[in-house]
Amino acid sequence: MGFLFSIARKPRYVETIPRPVIYSKKDEKQVNGGDNTGILLNPANAGFADSLRSDIYVDKSGLIAYTNRVIKTKQKYVCVSRPRRFGKTMAVEMLTAYYSRGCDSAEMFGNLKIACDPSFKKNLNKYDVIFLNMQSFLSGAGDAREMLKRLSEKLLTDLIDANPGVKYFDRSALADSLEDIHYATGTQFIFIIDEWDCVLRAYKENKQTHEEYLDYLRNLLKDRTYVALAYMTGILPIKKYGTHSALNMFDEFSMTAPGPFAEYTGFTKEEVSALCVKYQMDSAEIAHWYDGYRCGDVSAVYNPKSVVTAILLRKPGNYWSVTETYEALRIYIDMNFDGVKDTIIRLMADEKKEVDTRSFINDMSTFQSYDDVLTLLIHLGYLGYMEETHEVFIPNKEIFDEFVTAVRSIGWNEIITAIKSSDKLLQATWRGDQKEVAKYIENAHNDTSHLTYNDENALAYTISLAYYSAREYYTVIREMPSGKGFADLVFLPRKNHPDKPAMVVELKWNKSAAGALKQIKERGYTDALRDYKGSILLVGVNYSKKTKRHSCVIT
Repeated sequence: MGFLFSIARKPRYVETIPRPVIYSKKDEKQVNGGDNTGILLNPANAGFADSLRSDIYVDKSGLIAYTNRVIKTKQKYVCVSRPRRFGKTMAVEMLTAYYSRGCDSAEMFGNLKIACDPSFKKNLNKYDVIFLNMQSFLSGAGDAREMLKRLSEKLLTDLIDANPGVKYFDRSALADSLEDIHYATGTQFIFIIDEWDCVLRAYKENKQTHEEYLDYLRNLLKDRTYVALAYMTGILPIKKYGTHSALNMFDEFSMTAPGPFAEYTGFTKEEVSALCVKYQMDSAEIAHWYDGYRCGDVSAVYNPKSVVTAILLRKPGNYWSVTETYEALRIYIDMNFDGVKDTIIRLMADEKKEVDTRSFINDMSTFQSYDDVLTLLIHLGYLGYMEETHEVFIPNKEIFDEFVTAVRSIGWNEIITAIKSSDKLLQATWRGDQKEVAKYIENAHNDTSHLTYNDENALAYTISLAYYSAREYYTVIREMPSGKGFADLVFLPRKNHPDKPAMVVELKWNKSAAGALKQIKERGYTDALRDYKGSILLVGVNYSKKTKRHSCVIT
């Protein structure tokens, strides 16, 4: 698996991996894939070759070591789910190029990480591979039943052409014919299935279609001796039907439980840092936009598509909507199922919320609680997830902007008002206008008054949302260790805005704004900014429980 994208011809590719040889042209048969090849059976390696030729390629071939370990074992069924733009198709093209007998990929993989693994040569181009892109079949069919009929017919054509001497019990039955081939020749197949969940996503409400499709896959794969490995990838984990578990033989690796696939989910911090050095990009700016996902033990996971787009175009920005509109997000938060709206507002105010992912049955229409909606948003990439604490959060600025666009389109007026006023609040803070700052914070509180507002932590959520526009200029850090304690909010200017003052904001609930300012000074909260050379604003904010008013002191 690698991550790559080719969008522009600048900057030029800095070659660290030799250009791939698609075929070792020993004879004409290898150019065409050999005798035992077809459209779906034993494809060549051209798809992965395109990946290696792209302007940026990040080597993720280490995941092959895992699939090599589980071939012909009880763990040979692997389902990996990821959001769009996270390299799923790249992975299946890599696995196809590595395992398929229809090509010679030795030179292609010779300089990749997997080449150092002891299992590398043992499995390289040694298997009959069946590659199925379910989305392409669905796109060419009128419905799911026609799709499966076309798939079976097309694959049977390849199989029978490649094995003409086999005696077939029923040439129209795919699973039976695969068993006939295995019985006659001893052949075991590797199944690589891309976009496995496209039927569930295209026919969200059609439960009968879901069951028929899952039963088809079960009949094809479960308890079949001809299966050496089955690797499926899609956006959703495997659909659940209570006691009806059609594909319960699969080990699942998802955004909520990535297991050994965590480091292959997206770009790691080290990989992004190396790209930023190579292409002379600001790594902090890239992190601001695209870091934030958490996968198992990997504490920094970046959206690879957006990172590469930003580097090739030399301009960090919101590239999420280039490949998917906010419509999917808008639909699910507009449902306001079981209080989703309040939770979304809290998440937009930088709060983390605990979620129970266990009840989600892995489709896009059946919701039993707001936990199910949030779990779906994790799998779609709109929320990050911390496996150890079971908390969700908005991962980065790119995704936060998607939420802003969605709530605007829905018409959540209270949030829209707070966001519109945020620039005026920021300008008033820079001017040191204490009364205006207190007024805008108070307005933001009134707009989000349904949020529990009874301590300094709740006040911090209100202020985080009120200072929405500050994210354009600052990295905002909550509970920043400094001096003799933790500063409530620190606004550190980003490198491309060196003219803006840093801000240390201390919050008090039912005390005094002057007391908040005094605490900043006495506990040395500015010590954390000792390497910062610009000006620093100290801001104390208090909410009076008695008067229901806010006050502010700025120095």
